[in-house]
Amino acid sequence: MDIRTVLPCLLILASLPAAPETLRAGAAIVDVTPEQFPVLINGGMLTSSANEVVMPVKARALVLDDGARRVAIVVVDSCMLSRDLLDEAKAMAAERTNIAPENMMIAATHSHTAPASMGCLGTDPDPNYVPLLKEWIGDVIAAAEANLEPARIGWASTEAPDHTAIRRWIRRPDRIADDPFGNPTVRANMHAARNLDDVVGESGPIDPELPLISVQSVEGRPIAVLASFSMHYYGGVSPVHPDYFGLFAEGLKERIAPGGGEHPPFVGMMAHGCSGDIWRRDYRNPAPEALDTIEGYTETLLDIAMQAYEGVEYTANADIAMAEARVPLEYRVPDEQRLEWARRIVEQMGDRPPEDREEVYAREQLYLHEWQSTEVVVQALRIGDMAISTTPTETYALTGLKIKLQSPIANTMTLDLTNGGDGYIPPPEQYLLGGYNTWPARSAGLEYDAEPIIAETALRLLEEVAGEPRRAPEQSRGPAAQATLDREPLAYWRLDEFAGPWAGDSSGNNRHAMYEPAVAFFLDGPRSEAFCRDGETNRSVHFAGGRLHARLADLGDSYSVSMWFWNGMPADGREVTGWMFSHDHDHGVDANGLHLGVGGTGGDAGRLILQHGIGGAHVAGSAEIERWAWNHVALVRDGDEARVYLNGAAEPEIVAEVSSGSLLADDWFFGGRSDNASNWEGRLDEIAIFDRALSAEDVAALSGE
Repeated sequence: MDIRTVLPCLLILASLPAAPETLRAGAAIVDVTPEQFPVLINGGMLTSSANEVVMPVKARALVLDDGARRVAIVVVDSCMLSRDLLDEAKAMAAERTNIAPENMMIAATHSHTAPASMGCLGTDPDPNYVPLLKEWIGDVIAAAEANLEPARIGWASTEAPDHTAIRRWIRRPDRIADDPFGNPTVRANMHAARNLDDVVGESGPIDPELPLISVQSVEGRPIAVLASFSMHYYGGVSPVHPDYFGLFAEGLKERIAPGGGEHPPFVGMMAHGCSGDIWRRDYRNPAPEALDTIEGYTETLLDIAMQAYEGVEYTANADIAMAEARVPLEYRVPDEQRLEWARRIVEQMGDRPPEDREEVYAREQLYLHEWQSTEVVVQALRIGDMAISTTPTETYALTGLKIKLQSPIANTMTLDLTNGGDGYIPPPEQYLLGGYNTWPARSAGLEYDAEPIIAETALRLLEEVAGEPRRAPEQSRGPAAQATLDREPLAYWRLDEFAGPWAGDSSGNNRHAMYEPAVAFFLDGPRSEAFCRDGETNRSVHFAGGRLHARLADLGDSYSVSMWFWNGMPADGREVTGWMFSHDHDHGVDANGLHLGVGGTGGDAGRLILQHGIGGAHVAGSAEIERWAWNHVALVRDGDEARVYLNGAAEPEIVAEVSSGSLLADDWFFGGRSDNASNWEGRLDEIAIFDRALSAEDVAALSGE
């Protein structure tokens, strides 16, 4: 045989990965409770300290080895861990183990009652604690490596929706608050819904998934379970305390290996999922009473986790692949005016720590000005058919969903605040809404595009370790979606995007629309069981001043518009509660324009209103529109008559005469009127436009009736 034929075959065989040896695993726990008191505590706006230990804080490690690669996963009971601290700790651990620094994944739980390991807002790192913590991280990695033994691994996933809720709410446009710099920019903020009259709705989705990675010896002895959950922290406990993360980890040990188990002891681990905008309290729907204490919250979460744990299927032949990227990013540094403001305040402070919010943010501006830029670490780890993706930030639940739903590996877990503590990274559209999570500081100072950059890096790394492309983020088609398509709409916007600026047209006609700024994406939509399949959540968009703008020509005076709407604005809040649809010239109101909304103090409060032409006159329906509830509406324009149907009723809610004069505008708006007057404050979904007047039977089918 010609050597030139054989050689390429040999090269191909040599490049193929070797068959993995039996997986080996080891786990360990090291106490990282401070030894000197008082100790500084992270988690508040101003500095605080603790003089006692309520519950020990710990570092927990899991080391995995497939014969070709050895990796360490570490979860530390800490609010945040800086990249510099962790880089040093990894280097020290690498000298003591056979694990390269880039194969170490170290996460903070985000307990707000743990010792201060890095500076943030009004709190500095505790100088006595940080050097010890670096050593202890190395200790736990080395101890886990020493416990390596043949093992098997498996995955489970369940959901705990009662245990997590959005904490960042959008305020009413007439109740905007001031930021620390004296500017009225706070359209959304954490816990704004303490007074529900102040808000119009949540600013993003939750992620209720509770995934578990379980590791056993080949004989079936439990070694470790790693969980991740998107809930910020519980709170309400005195420091030093690991919050629910530590209670959950200890609870796993008590339930899976009572009494500590055999040697080496079982290790439970709970990591912080993507939850920068998440907390435990649902302000509109109070949680069950059992969740009113941290103990009850943890025990019920453990109940859910254990049901999933019992169904884990294991394999001993899981190969390992890991990738890391170090990404340079800029800080949002202060301009000269803000810098001068900050210097003046900090000079008056002298050497004392900040004593109020203004002083905190003044000092933060000086840090950002000095630093200018940074580097963040993003990792992806694949273990057989499961994966872990990391962000070094307090990442919103939406970002975690972006990563998991597009990951090429269906079983993907996300760990927040891993390999660094680089602050909040809101999706770019959230900056316009303002609030604490966006105020420039070490806690939220990265550039505006940090979130898409980090999310894209995470997906690229997952593709690298999987050897496969990411999945397309396409929402499934349930019977209601198919009913819409069967009626051949001119355009059909499902509003299921993770981000703007485009709203994709699902009709196949490529009539994509554009989102204007001031919207929030991926909120829960109407009737998931009807619009999606296999338990998928239907998604919608929250409009908070912006609109969806489409350009459709030559529809004339015969057309139909179908959509679902959810109003967040109280009916007594302003003259018109909100306009949800408008066909007219951009920035103006024409004599032949047509506008659909909900009335307010100007008349017909809380009822559908239809306005035709210039002026405030409108025709109103009779049904009361409940706040924060989904409804279906269809506007049918049939020559000189307009009919508005609500929730599939056979008889229209509104019948109005409209002039048959043609409107020369090609502009169609959803989420606001053409002149931006009283734009919609709430959600819209499943918008379809038809080039004909639909029958009442067709409208009923579109509404699901």
